[in-house]
Amino acid sequence: MKKPLLPALRSKNYQLFFAGQGVSLVGTWMTQLATIWLVYNLTNSPLMLGVVGFSSQIPSFFLAPFGGVFVDRFSRYRTLIGTQVLAMIQSLTLAVLALTGVIQVWHIIALSLCQGFINALDAPARQAFVPELVERREDLANAIAINSTMINGARLIGPAIGGLLIARVGTGYCFLIDGLSYIAVLAALLAMKVKPWKNVVTDGNPLQKVKEGFVYAFSFPPIRSILLLSTLVSFMGLQNTILVPVIAEQVLKGGAESLGFLMAASGVGALTGGIYLATRQTILGIGKLIALAPAILGVALIAFSLSRYLPLSLFTMLFVGLGTILQIAASNTFLQTIVEDDKRGRLMSLYTMSFLGMIPVGNLLGGVLASRIGAPNTLIIDGIACILGSIIFSRQLPALRQIMRPIYEQKGIVMSKRA
Repeated sequence: MKKPLLPALRSKNYQLFFAGQGVSLVGTWMTQLATIWLVYNLTNSPLMLGVVGFSSQIPSFFLAPFGGVFVDRFSRYRTLIGTQVLAMIQSLTLAVLALTGVIQVWHIIALSLCQGFINALDAPARQAFVPELVERREDLANAIAINSTMINGARLIGPAIGGLLIARVGTGYCFLIDGLSYIAVLAALLAMKVKPWKNVVTDGNPLQKVKEGFVYAFSFPPIRSILLLSTLVSFMGLQNTILVPVIAEQVLKGGAESLGFLMAASGVGALTGGIYLATRQTILGIGKLIALAPAILGVALIAFSLSRYLPLSLFTMLFVGLGTILQIAASNTFLQTIVEDDKRGRLMSLYTMSFLGMIPVGNLLGGVLASRIGAPNTLIIDGIACILGSIIFSRQLPALRQIMRPIYEQKGIVMSKRA
């Protein structure tokens, strides 16, 4: 019998998750666009964009490892219900402040910090919950790839709608729609039939468990290399998310609609990469993708920084999105496939730390650099760093393949040479 193109969607729980998240993520991307546009309008400062970006993500850097320990010990399902309720309250608070016209930058920083605390628990819980949603173990890689496609489909639709809404009615309605969109996630979660959580009693305090997670990840070269590459890409390559409004207004002489189109173009590239990953039938060859992705991102960032023409900038943003999603989703798929179940939450928290946790530090650096040497020059430096990371990882790849061969044989991904 031929395997379906998207096997993960055979699972009812995953269908519900896909539908609920799909609606909510459109709102999330609208809020992200509205936030950076509002901050830039209030302050006209690239540095403040960096500060807001820093405050929204820095809790992930410090708290994600503890979030991973929590996720390994307690129900991921109930954890997600709690984080979604808190995120809805945060977005609605932002909406009320914006719609009443009293919002100030310190409000945005404080609420961004709150969202960062929520994400520090939500991200590892969400990543570790995916295997519980699919009925067949072999569908896991497809589920992860569909997740990435869903996120980037929303990344395409959300900013495009957000840019138009900001231009017509203002940022407050973007925040309001985002807050209401969490109803879809909660409805989907409550409709699921989830197996009772088996609470595994383990020895050791949370600090010991965090240490175990670090030792497990960094003593194994393939995991260590991917986490370090993810750290570099997040630190340097994703600074573009806070610098795009500066480019849109100062370099391309556009407004909120131009910003929305640029982010939507990045979403098209990311969606394309996500669809490609979702339709791959095997994890084999994923190392080449992980190696190539930062180079695509780096070249695209340099080209984007040099463009002074909106259509060319839109074209380069396609490849910014493509390179970003290939690196993030391919790394996630690889890690989820090889990790031991009892360490899944902790490893995914370290992945969250390397990905989301490094973005705030990068945002702060990007904001400082852009205020000193300009946004285009900052993006050129970012692009060069990503290309260098790609070269270093590519040179390590043959040795990493040799280490992975026995694990692939054990999991039945490749046939044993002795068979």
